[in-house]
Amino acid sequence: MEMTIDFPGGARVDAHFGPYDVKTDQPPMGGGAGSAPTPFAVFLSSIGTCAGIYVLGFCQQRGLPTEGIRIIERVHSNPMNGMADIIDLEIQVPPSFPQKYYDALIRAADQCKVKKTLENPPRFNVFTQVVE
Repeated sequence: MEMTIDFPGGARVDAHFGPYDVKTDQPPMGGGAGSAPTPFAVFLSSIGTCAGIYVLGFCQQRGLPTEGIRIIERVHSNPMNGMADIIDLEIQVPPSFPQKYYDALIRAADQCKVKKTLENPPRFNVFTQVVE
């Protein structure tokens, strides 16, 4: 996969890949207009939505209704460096959801590719190239 990252103005930084555009900005106190989420917020949302894809797939495969199911993601930051230290994913289900599937929902969410990538991080190569 290849993405193109550009700078459309102000503190905005956008990513483009395939037919998609992901827009980011900084809040006003960070020099932006607050017109879009920050890159870090987009990153964090990818964890919860990825887990959600697996929970959704689990339910769909078994014909279980997804109405009333939601995932609450809580990020606990390290006070020393401000980095995310613990991320909680709480899968909330309605009272009618069969209890026998609770553990299976957790196992489904644990299959999230974003989470697995964080657990086994890639190597980064950052470099400059002159293009004409």
